[in-house]
Parts: sequence; C-alpha cells; structure tokens
Amino acid sequence: MKEPIVDILIPTYRPGQEFKELLLGLFRQSYPVRRILVVNTDATLWNPEFEDLVPNLYVDHIDQRTFDHGGTRREMAASSDADLLLFMTQDAVPANAELVENLVRQFSLPQVRAAYARQLPKKGCSVLEAYTRGFNYPRESDIKDYGDLPELGLKTFFCSNVCAMYDRKTYEELGGFVRRTLFNEDMIYAAGLIEAGYSIAYAADAMVYHSHNYGCVAQLKRNFDLGVSQAQHPEIFEKYPSEGEGIRMVKQTSAYVCRIGRPWLLVPLFFQSGCKYLGYLLGKHYRLLPRWLIRRCTMSRTWWRFRKKR
Repeated sequence: MKEPIVDILIPTYRPGQEFKELLLGLFRQSYPVRRILVVNTDATLWNPEFEDLVPNLYVDHIDQRTFDHGGTRREMAASSDADLLLFMTQDAVPANAELVENLVRQFSLPQVRAAYARQLPKKGCSVLEAYTRGFNYPRESDIKDYGDLPELGLKTFFCSNVCAMYDRKTYEELGGFVRRTLFNEDMIYAAGLIEAGYSIAYAADAMVYHSHNYGCVAQLKRNFDLGVSQAQHPEIFEKYPSEGEGIRMVKQTSAYVCRIGRPWLLVPLFFQSGCKYLGYLLGKHYRLLPRWLIRRCTMSRTWWRFRKKR
C-alpha cells in the first residue's frame, strides 16, 4: 500500500532560534516529508539562512495585516495536494525523529481523520506551566468521537494546531478551517469533524517541546482571544461550555503544588487563574467593549486594527 504523502505547513512571525531547531528536527524525521510550506508575516526579519537548513523548505511572505488564524491556514491548505497536512507553529520543536511517523500511524484506523501531538514542557518551564502541559497532554494516547460528548463535552473537540495532522480529502469535504477567527480554528474544525461522525486521535508518542511561561497580563490577553473566538462561534461553544474544565485544572494544580511541598505556588496560581477567567469573560462579551479596550486586552492587536467588530 502506498505511503501517504505528508506536507508540513507553518505560519511564522519573526522566527528565531526555536524555528531553526524545528527545521532541523523535521529534517531528521524517520518518515519522509515532501515539503515544508511556510507563510511568513514579516519579511524584514526573515533569516534567509533558514532556507539553507533543509532542501524542501518553501517560503511565501505576506503582509502581517492579512494574517488570520483560520484564513491564513486555510489558504496554506489550499496550496497543498498532500494526503496528510501537518500544521505546526514556529515554536514547536520535535522531541525525536518519530514525530511525523507516529502521527501518520493514527490514520491507519478508518474513522481517524485528525491527530494531534503531545506537548512537553521546554527547558526552564515553570512548575505551574509544566503541570498544565501534563493536564492537557497526558502520557496515554486516546481516540475521541461523538460518543464521548456526554462525558467529555467540549474537550471532545480538543485539537491543537501547535502540532496537528489532518486528512486532506476529509478536510476539504468539511469545508476546512473557518475563514475568519482570532483563535481556536483547530477546535472549530474539530467540532465539525466529530459531528460528521469521524474521530480525532491524541498521539502521546508523537511529541513536541512547546510551553510558555506567561505572566498574569499575558494570560489575560490569551484568554481574552479565546473568549472572543468562542463568542463568535456560539453554535459550538454555547452547547458545550468550557468553564468546568478550567475549574478542574485549578483544583488539580492546587493539590499538586501542595503534594510536592510548594504551597507558596498557590499564590501565583490563583492570580494567574483569576486573570485567565477575567480575560475569558471580557472576551466572551467583547461586543460590549470599546475598540480601545479590546486592543488593550488582545494578543492580536493587528488583527483588530484592520477588522470590524461583529
């Protein structure tokens, strides 16, 4: 049987050392990658040396003002005729040479039409962030389908374009990523995939290093964008609220830091959790906010500058 052709698609903005490590990690993969397609949004800070690292790298520069989490990835997908599309972010570094191989393996199951990788904490990651990685990306693989909705709710649709692979034909049949979204293009597509009767595989043996030591302000901004994307797609997120999962994570993290003898970490945990929830609430009600406040709360100021509220 013919092996599926894989293209890797990565949007970038001022990529640095981690992107170099990512490219070298992809070059060493055990499974052949046909092309690495990059859409870069700041040509002035692009390092042409990246193009010397791997022979199958193809770069397209676009204006940052046109970037959209869904729309740009949608255009990237349209440029590929590969059997499987692997979307990554510029700061997700393969943990070993089997990343692509282990993701491709998931599609041997007939109903699996998307698969996402496990995210490991990077060196220097904070205790709280490292626990969050483990909460969202456990050691055990899993396959989720429509039957999991009563128990898992919104988490059934969890899928991260930090490192996620999609069957291209199914992707096209279902209409692909939404054209306009500030965030969550992966989960919005995954919801349609699940509701169409397909499955999503979480491949714990496909691993990338990816984490952020966000402070309170950054947490607020990230969750503001999360809330906006949910408010813009009530057909998904109102049916399956996500607040309960956040509360469960705070409770489990609190128990963990006490168990390891670091109860003082409860203070930053509660401050960060409060900022996350405040940002989320503001984002859910962004239509009531003035434009200047939205631009203070978002991580994506350029996105708002050239788009109307809706």
